[in-house]
Amino acid sequence: MRPDWRTRLSLVADLAVNLLLPWLIYDHTVAGWGERGALLWSALPPTLWSLWELYRHRRLDAMSALVLAGIALSLLAMLGDGDSRWLLVRESLVTGAVGMAFLLSLLWRQPLLGRLALAAAARQSPQQRDELQARLMLPALQNVLRGMTLLWGGGLLAECAARIWLAFHWPVARAVAIGPWLSYGIMALLAAATWLWRRRLQQQSLQAA
Repeated sequence: MRPDWRTRLSLVADLAVNLLLPWLIYDHTVAGWGERGALLWSALPPTLWSLWELYRHRRLDAMSALVLAGIALSLLAMLGDGDSRWLLVRESLVTGAVGMAFLLSLLWRQPLLGRLALAAAARQSPQQRDELQARLMLPALQNVLRGMTLLWGGGLLAECAARIWLAFHWPVARAVAIGPWLSYGIMALLAAATWLWRRRLQQQSLQAA
């Protein structure tokens, strides 16, 4: 099987586990387990999938840390007696905190997004990290980095606010079905904007050369 087909199958499996299965499990368990129990059962497939991905790649990156934080919040929710709707936004609470950290990092000399990029480059090789560090010192790239940090920080906070509003204003079943699609949509828009920004920067570099 060609690599592109494996990638597509992995994407389909990811969408099924994180978008379809939670809604199906909630719909079939809410009558017997109640709203809180059904929400906990619906969180099981994404949790197991995230742990499997973490085990398969065998490294803790920013996304893996986000997933583990969401799992930790789920476990805390299981022990607590608060409003069960907070289970719907457990991962979004983490992304909101990350978004706030991104925006606050704009006060630093090097925003958080730049530090994450350096950490990713360091996993490849020390040479790549040094090359990226030199490029990040360029004023044009610093402006782009700050703009992308502002974009991602604002986008993550918007996702968190939207999921919280949906969770507490919509019926739980509808929020379970549509909430993850909203998160995927916002992340896709942020990724597309980042790709376009990166492409524009590359074109400017070629013209300058």
